[in-house]
Amino acid sequence: MRSPVVTRRLHAIAPFRPRCRHARLLSRRTTVLALGLLVVGACAPATLDYDLVLSGGRVMDPETGLDAVRYVGILDGTIASLSETPLEGVTTVDATGLVVAPGFIDLHAHGQSEEAYGYMVRDGVTTALELEVGTGNVTDWYAQREGGQIVNYGVSIGHIPVRMAQMGDPGDFLPAGPGGSRVATSEEIQAMAEAIAQGLEEGAVGVGFGLAYTPAATTEEFEAMLRVGAQARAPAYIHVRGGGPDGATEAITAAAITGASLHVVHANSSGGAETDEFLRRIQVAVDAGQDVTTEAYPYSAGQTRIESALFDDWESYDDERFGTHQWVATGERLTRETFGRYRQQGGSVIIHSRTEEMTRAAIGSPLTMIASDGGITNGSGHPRSTGSFSKVLGRYARDEGLFSLMDALAKMTIRPAHRLEGRVPAMARKGRVQEGADADLVLFDPETVIDRSTYTEPTLTPEGIPWVLVGGVVVVERGELKSGVRPGRPVRAN
Repeated sequence: MRSPVVTRRLHAIAPFRPRCRHARLLSRRTTVLALGLLVVGACAPATLDYDLVLSGGRVMDPETGLDAVRYVGILDGTIASLSETPLEGVTTVDATGLVVAPGFIDLHAHGQSEEAYGYMVRDGVTTALELEVGTGNVTDWYAQREGGQIVNYGVSIGHIPVRMAQMGDPGDFLPAGPGGSRVATSEEIQAMAEAIAQGLEEGAVGVGFGLAYTPAATTEEFEAMLRVGAQARAPAYIHVRGGGPDGATEAITAAAITGASLHVVHANSSGGAETDEFLRRIQVAVDAGQDVTTEAYPYSAGQTRIESALFDDWESYDDERFGTHQWVATGERLTRETFGRYRQQGGSVIIHSRTEEMTRAAIGSPLTMIASDGGITNGSGHPRSTGSFSKVLGRYARDEGLFSLMDALAKMTIRPAHRLEGRVPAMARKGRVQEGADADLVLFDPETVIDRSTYTEPTLTPEGIPWVLVGGVVVVERGELKSGVRPGRPVRAN
């Protein structure tokens, strides 16, 4: 396959460019820069219909099922035309041999920073949302990102940070003290509910929960927060309590009682050896008419904070179990002694606790979307932060045939968009390659796309994703980030 080619038309005079979705007639001078001389030709009329044209790519739209060669005309950040015949644009990208797909929507992305966004977008992510842990101050969170980011961004109001603030927990991301281990009073529950309501009023995408990290949170407390979300039609995004199907049942039951919509994060991490049963219980709820969705990431190891309540029973582990834990900062496997030392210090640990069969069961399920649960900080992290989407496309769809390419794309695009649309109507313009949709697009080579990152080299970027557009602006060109472009905008309920 030949490399994509970009052509640009240079204009010495362009006095008027009507911003519409129809052909634009410009009076222009053709300019040529050759051997340092500017040669100006005669004026001639020309039609420049679009800001950018993606020429001759294989357009795949999971919502309509379109899978055909098309010319994509982009104007003012919107897909203005899907044509069977060539189009004229100010800039043209030759997409021959590439799939043109909706940009990937990551519902579970912890790395909400310039650094992390730069890695996500090279894996095809155009919208990155922190919906599990969330934030305790929605207004401040969005204000910190004003002026645009590399990708679109959004956040939930999080029960975890709200609880930590209410109880004076010293943790910097997850509870490391009373925020996880102390039972709340009725007054504290009321205060938390008010904080959740305030965050939703400020435009939070949903309500985030991590009952695994707040084991002291009672059913009464959990249901009180769910009711606040349900009243605002804001889904709950939850890391369920404990490991296995019983945690899913608790969340599903509470959501049914309160009328809340529910999204269960990382079915593979939470389901573990019982992933099939974990998913079966979600399917039972769906079949009964309950609004429940779920997701998974394509790796057999997880990552979390070692100081969290998840490891409160660490001293009871047998010696062999410590070796399944890998310290992110150094790559070393832990022992009882090093685990105890790092727990006092605090930081990120990777847990090698699942099998490839469990991973396949989770991501291969018709129930699951793909979400990374990723985040790179100072060059450290988990390979899911940089390779989740390319790994699904390359290994599981193409090489292993676990599902079709179109089904893989649906898990990354239209299904996350549908999950979000009830709370954020603007998401009805994302996750699609259709006229009128936002031009958040990823161009990838279906024959070569693959992840490259590993547990010891998590920042290796994928192969086979040469172009990514956010709002019609090229942010990845020939696999490299473009400097100085920040077209990403907030994903917010109001």
